[in-house]
Amino acid sequence: MKKITNFFKHIFNFFDRFIILPITRLVYKINKRLSVPNKKFESWLSKQTTLLFLSLFISIAIFIIVDQKIINFSSQNAEVLKDQKVNVNYDSELYVVEGLPETVDVTLIGSKADLYIAKQSTNNGVTVNLKGLKPGTHRVNIEYDRGNNSIEYSVNPSVATVIIHKKISDIRQLSYDVINDDRLDNTLIVNSVKLSTEQVTIRGAEYKIKQVATVKALIDLNNLSVKEAGVQKLNDVVLKAYDSEGNVVDVEIVPVNPPTTVSAEVDLASPSKKVALNFVPKGNLVTGKAIAGYTFSQNEVTIYGDSDVLSKINSLDVEVDVSNITSNTSFRAEIKRPSGVKSISTNYITVDLTVTDSSSEPVRFTIALTGINLADGLIAQPIDNNNGFITVEVQGASSVLSSISESDITVYVDLSGLGEGRHTKEVIVRGSNPLVSYRALRTEATVNITKK
Repeated sequence: MKKITNFFKHIFNFFDRFIILPITRLVYKINKRLSVPNKKFESWLSKQTTLLFLSLFISIAIFIIVDQKIINFSSQNAEVLKDQKVNVNYDSELYVVEGLPETVDVTLIGSKADLYIAKQSTNNGVTVNLKGLKPGTHRVNIEYDRGNNSIEYSVNPSVATVIIHKKISDIRQLSYDVINDDRLDNTLIVNSVKLSTEQVTIRGAEYKIKQVATVKALIDLNNLSVKEAGVQKLNDVVLKAYDSEGNVVDVEIVPVNPPTTVSAEVDLASPSKKVALNFVPKGNLVTGKAIAGYTFSQNEVTIYGDSDVLSKINSLDVEVDVSNITSNTSFRAEIKRPSGVKSISTNYITVDLTVTDSSSEPVRFTIALTGINLADGLIAQPIDNNNGFITVEVQGASSVLSSISESDITVYVDLSGLGEGRHTKEVIVRGSNPLVSYRALRTEATVNITKK
């Protein structure tokens, strides 16, 4: 009981000494300075209840100020240093370390002056000391070199579980991949690449070395800004190791012999070929009308691409929609770019069409039926009363029809994938002159396929 009494006595003495007495003195000074004495005001301030309520009000105000940190009573400050690089102390020639974070956050606590000095000092930053540790799993501390003993700090994370592997080496063949080839000028291609070395050494943990299926030098054409053919040199070529599924394997890659980086000589070529243009009408003209002739603003273009692709292309088609044409007309036609062709000297030309009346009577030709795409070791014979001959009607302008002959027309059936036996196939007619229309009077033909 005595202890409780002493406790409340100490509380009363605290309020009396630090709150009631200072407030009383303040009231006395205010009252003394008043020019006109005010008995009622003096009497009110002298009441014990008034002083208690006034003290309670000031206490509450002080509590709110402190609780809401309106006034900072502490000289301590905190600052967070984000993404601080972790420096590892170990023998990198002998070991590989896994499990350490690349960066951590460091919180510094101290006065503003100390924080400023700490940030300006050239200390070692965040460090992990692995010296003396052998291969295996270890739990290590991540520490911060504060450089100032008056600074407190915390690191997040402050502990890491690391795995130390013995580093081994292996020699591998170096190949290359060309990337960003779409960034190269359309008239250029990569003719060849010569690397400064054919072999590299890969270093890392044994299980990582076993994962490596291939090592490649990445020839990044985005680093070339040339517009002409010739040999260009790339320095510091990026090297990557890949597993059998094409995933990157994290190992160290260095050339077998100095220098420590790989360079490449990239031979850029510009293969090209001039090809003719073919007029290909699409759609049907108005009944009774025919195309008597056409002219192109240019009859050939230059194409660019791989030599193997260009060797297979001898001409390009220019498609023109002739639907509903009744008189002479001029078109701006697009030249379609074949697959594999990187660029064409021009993508559009002007086509002028001469339109006239169609001949009142079509011209007929009797053409022998042939088969295409027949498998080796087989022969095909037509089965019909005409011994495999098909009548073809040709319709167009009279001036054009007069120049058409049987040699301009081919009639065939496609025998792709067919074996022995009888087969009925669609009859296809092709003519060399695009200004006229061709129509077979028989749309199907039956052939008998036998072995030779």
